Amino acid sequence: MASFEINGGRKLKGELVPQGAKNEALQVLCAVLMTPEKVTISNLPDIIDVNKLINLLQAMGVKIEKVERGTFIFQAKDIDLEYLQTEDFKNRASSLRGSIMIVGPLLARYGKGFMPKPGGDKIGRRRLDTHFEGFAKLGAKFNFDQQAYFYSVTAEKLKGTYIHLDEASVTGTANVLMAAVLAEGKTTIYNAACEPYLQQLCKMLNKMGAKISGISSNMLTVEGVSELGGCFHRVLPDMIEIGSFIGLAAMTQSEITIKDVSYENLGIIPHTFQRLGIDMELRGDDLYIPSQESYQVDTFIDGSILTISDAPWPGFTPDLLSIVLVTATQAMGSVLIHQKMFESRLFFVDKLIDMGAQIILCDPHRATVIGLDRKHSLKGIQMTSPDIRAGVSLLIAALSAEGKSVIHNIEQIDRGYQDIDLRLNNLGADIRRM
Repeated sequence: MASFEINGGRKLKGELVPQGAKNEALQVLCAVLMTPEKVTISNLPDIIDVNKLINLLQAMGVKIEKVERGTFIFQAKDIDLEYLQTEDFKNRASSLRGSIMIVGPLLARYGKGFMPKPGGDKIGRRRLDTHFEGFAKLGAKFNFDQQAYFYSVTAEKLKGTYIHLDEASVTGTANVLMAAVLAEGKTTIYNAACEPYLQQLCKMLNKMGAKISGISSNMLTVEGVSELGGCFHRVLPDMIEIGSFIGLAAMTQSEITIKDVSYENLGIIPHTFQRLGIDMELRGDDLYIPSQESYQVDTFIDGSILTISDAPWPGFTPDLLSIVLVTATQAMGSVLIHQKMFESRLFFVDKLIDMGAQIILCDPHRATVIGLDRKHSLKGIQMTSPDIRAGVSLLIAALSAEGKSVIHNIEQIDRGYQDIDLRLNNLGADIRRM
């Protein structure tokens, strides 16, 4: 198990280029299975989860050519469907949550899809009913082997229909959408997720020959087509990494410019950090964060304590709630963090409390943060990263703390952030990988 050793208390300065968006990359990589023609994807992040999915696609029979770091050509001409019944497939697919999105493309193109129970972050229960109920409405038959924990769907022919998703699941919407693209007739998907990354998937599929309308809304209309072709697609910058860098700059009193942020796709993320009192300036498509000695938390109009909660897009993304929480520990003022969408994402706050943060964990979903306004610095401790986002939150805390911190299980961080230690060290941080 690898670790980071961090000597905190250093101000950083310089430019950071956000990596390609992990959550988009996982979707568009699965979409390459929908055509026998070549698909080129650029700006893919070089992180564990994305590389795992690329390796899985290769094992399934997809021909892959690496053009340069972050750019690959994929051709899913001859997929080995028998491989999907092997132990190797089960082991590879079950180690990655995003692998569930290969089922829709396989069902659409080959009439059958298989998937072991997928893994991923330990952030609470994330059910798959939305995916398989959507497939069933398109005409697929579903089977779940409880002993082997193995899902399968089959269909002679998918037929378009009206689908009202029971939740605005991003991966569920992506999976059902990809199946519907090659279904016969018209499909309407209501209560669809509408994140920028889902919009990107829609745009990519349309470039491949799909007929999807309603993009960016929660109602997608799909006119089925018989086949798809190749295309070129570039992945957006990662909004979660951009938000992480905003919080990092504030916590460490650093002057940082985040390059090429695709500001129009950030939604309310900048405004949410501004409500914590963080100054920022948009320069072209770069986000400039000045060094701040102090930042003051806003209140509601009636003067009551600010509450920041997560919600499906266009609400505030749950992936940044832990970053907001750690950033608030050194703000002036108090804020209530309400994690609505997952059960276990606040269980890292005990580490922040050990570092000296003033946090009241009200219940598994709510935490009240009393900002210290830098009057009492956090202190370095030893800790373990429980998941990707909490791990980076602890890294930000350690970079702002006095003394040495050690974070174990950094493989979790590496799953979502590309070369994070090298990139921050180039700005003046002191992070050593052990």
